[in-house]
Amino acid sequence: MSFHGQKVLPAARKMKDFEKLLKSKYTYIVCLDTHISQLKFMIAMANERNKKVLVHLDLINGLKANEYAVDFLAQEMKPSGIISTRSNCIIRAKKRNMIAVQRLFLLDSLALETSYKVIERAQPDYLEVLPGIMPEIIKEVREQAQIPIIAGGLIRTKENVLQALSAGAEAVTTSNPELWI
Repeated sequence: MSFHGQKVLPAARKMKDFEKLLKSKYTYIVCLDTHISQLKFMIAMANERNKKVLVHLDLINGLKANEYAVDFLAQEMKPSGIISTRSNCIIRAKKRNMIAVQRLFLLDSLALETSYKVIERAQPDYLEVLPGIMPEIIKEVREQAQIPIIAGGLIRTKENVLQALSAGAEAVTTSNPELWI
């Protein structure tokens, strides 16, 4: 599974950014910080333009991030996939044939060890490693988990993008429009 060669997964925080992405070359886009009442419309607009939306489940206002929310999204909204820190949601998304991205905050060695246990249990399609500016950790997690990596968080420059990709990340998520080139 891949993003068909797409190395940047642009993440929209505002509607104007989402609208900009609908006109972009990108096929896969990430939806952050939106309200549940807007989401169906946003996904429908994206589908009309042959875009694939990954919804950050934990950041959808008005929706509790749990298995029922995943079921609701799968039945009513039909995004291509979800991103979540919650392994139970990742497991449910996989059962619903959605792309399942497990988000990992790797703050220290304990968080890294705990993450390996979560990965083993959930078996996500992708891991989003945060912060994404740790090339040696990206490489280690990819080798240990044997699951494709997406680097995210604190990606501020084109050099950050290139470092993450050369460390083995499949793609990089960023909400910085300057990096949506």
